[in-house]
Amino acid sequence: MLASPQNRTPQSIDELISPQLCAALDRLDLASRRLFAGKLQGERRSKARGRSVEFEDYRQYVPGDDLRHVDWNVFARLDRFFIKIFLEEQDLAVHVAIDASASMESGGGSGRAASKLVQAQRIAMSLAYLGLTNNNRVVVWSFDETGVRYLPPVRGKAGVERVAKFVVAEGHPERKLGGRNPVPGSGSLVIEPAAEITFTGAMRRIAQTRTGKGVFVLLSDLLVSEGYEQGLSMLAGAGGGGWDTTVMQILSPGEIDPASELDGSGGRIVIGDLRLTDCETGRAAEVTVNAELLGRYLKRFEDYQAKLRGFLRARGMTHVVVRSDADVGALMLGELRRRGMVG
Repeated sequence: MLASPQNRTPQSIDELISPQLCAALDRLDLASRRLFAGKLQGERRSKARGRSVEFEDYRQYVPGDDLRHVDWNVFARLDRFFIKIFLEEQDLAVHVAIDASASMESGGGSGRAASKLVQAQRIAMSLAYLGLTNNNRVVVWSFDETGVRYLPPVRGKAGVERVAKFVVAEGHPERKLGGRNPVPGSGSLVIEPAAEITFTGAMRRIAQTRTGKGVFVLLSDLLVSEGYEQGLSMLAGAGGGGWDTTVMQILSPGEIDPASELDGSGGRIVIGDLRLTDCETGRAAEVTVNAELLGRYLKRFEDYQAKLRGFLRARGMTHVVVRSDADVGALMLGELRRRGMVG
């Protein structure tokens, strides 16, 4: 991928999520492959049985049961007491984590394409909005080489602006230059690392902090020099395995197919002699890019993706690949609905 100085970060909630997408999401909800018990009454079906308007089943009366729950019509027919059971509706914990590391800054700079980080910010805002609209508890995380930051749980539509401020701040130059100090007004809290943090370290801190059960979405390119296995394994085991985890891998068009990489003026620039610098390590290498090298890259990329898919599948985690130039509305209303994540 090619980093671009032309990337512009969102400055407001309207640049993260459009009013049209908000209106469409108002009619939807996050879906989970599991039913979880929450902490507060909300709009989520759980395994807990209690008082709600949705009838589920009957059970025989036992001494001490509330007589208000006796079905007297059944008693009139069978001369036996039965208690009506209702399905309790409880809130769901929704956690969204944004990878804000240096490699996520690439992917934009040509036409209307967004960097991977901007795409992650937009998706995070859409998922958070969906959770808040349905009265669920939402926590947003962000991590990079300087540390792990998070916005404490918010609930209800009143929390949309707080989430937006946090998400906007994660792409803010002041936050990048300020290191471990959060941008004033972002509402974030910092989990201070002992040293420069790695992907594995960030996943460990997130996994150790998460409690309860719910839905977790990681937004990252997963281009991790140390390897993603240990970090994702920690994430899979967090909360006693009670989390429905989705990994949304955000990749630029040039990472998927280097031959499509464009410069700022729309010209193709990957063929020929190039000096490439790793944006995270600073290491540089001079290479001659030709058809043979591109073919070898595509083969290694396909192998990497196949291994990642198998790794996540074996741990019960969902893998979704998202292009940095994809339309977020189409992703939320199309791809994620087809996958059963949104309904």
